[in-house]
Amino acid sequence: MKWFSINTSLGIDLGTSNVLVYQQGKGLVLREPAVVAVTRSEGKLVAIGEEAWKMLGRTPGNIQAVSPLKEGVIANYSVATSLLRHLLDRLCGRGRMVHPEVAISIPSGATGVERRAMLDVAHDAGARRVYPLLSPVAAAIGAGLPVTAPYGNLVVNIGGGTTDIAVISLGGVVTGGSVRVAGQHFDEMIVRHLRREYNLVIGARMAEEIKILIGSAVPLGVEQSMEVRGRDLMNGLPQTITISSTEIRDALSEPLAAIGDRVCQVLEQTPPELAADVMERGIALTGGGALMRGLDGFIAGRTNAPARVADDPISCVALGAGMYMESLRRQQGGWQPNAPAVTGGPYDRSG
Repeated sequence: MKWFSINTSLGIDLGTSNVLVYQQGKGLVLREPAVVAVTRSEGKLVAIGEEAWKMLGRTPGNIQAVSPLKEGVIANYSVATSLLRHLLDRLCGRGRMVHPEVAISIPSGATGVERRAMLDVAHDAGARRVYPLLSPVAAAIGAGLPVTAPYGNLVVNIGGGTTDIAVISLGGVVTGGSVRVAGQHFDEMIVRHLRREYNLVIGARMAEEIKILIGSAVPLGVEQSMEVRGRDLMNGLPQTITISSTEIRDALSEPLAAIGDRVCQVLEQTPPELAADVMERGIALTGGGALMRGLDGFIAGRTNAPARVADDPISCVALGAGMYMESLRRQQGGWQPNAPAVTGGPYDRSG
């Protein structure tokens, strides 16, 4: 049996597409797809994480593979709790007597009810005390931005279900915004395009593969193509077609424009001094969506400010949440318990 140390703390990125956990003293220890397979009749757990993700589009009639989060917030409370509890049990062993303190990322556009649901899920999964931390703030910390310094840092965190934008200075969010358009919306636009133009039906996994292999935000030096297999909508038979990176880029133009417009709106609301800092220091892109080729050039073209993709952008939010919790332990330098980036005090439902 594994036991938690009394001082164990965790940083959790409970995202639409993936769950990542940072453990004090060990770094990033877990990355799993946010997918759960359950029976349709009783809701009994069949598989969780990577195993469930492999079942997407391949389950029999009595089993369904679902994501408990949608657009960055809880869509199925019981399934989300089971997912997080299972992952914590895997890390720390069942029957643990000491429960950890955790920081969990919260989308900046979440409502009060949605925020409370995220905190309750972490509590019910086994956390003793939960610190809510805004996703763009966690992403900025994880990307290594000097967020406590007296100048502006602009981070754009493109996750699976939502994109969070924030200008951060002196440890707090000065201006920010969010748009519920992100990686999964890119996949949906690819599915719609193939259905509309080719009468071809494909699944979410194939759409994601297309996005990764030939998707781009700006024209490529050499345009690419790939074969796509799916089901013909007219006769119901399997079909293979060839698509190009040009048409996929066109299909993604609408969600990309929505993200670019929201970034520009945040910059328009930013005080002049901080906007000047952003123009000089640039924009940091984090989250899985930041891995799309040419996205940094696309954002730079829309804002006239330099943009760069963070190192390991998928892990930035979890790294930032974990680093925040470690700083609470140290109580010296960097982040402090009363840091304004925390969206409220620690959540301890047990009182």
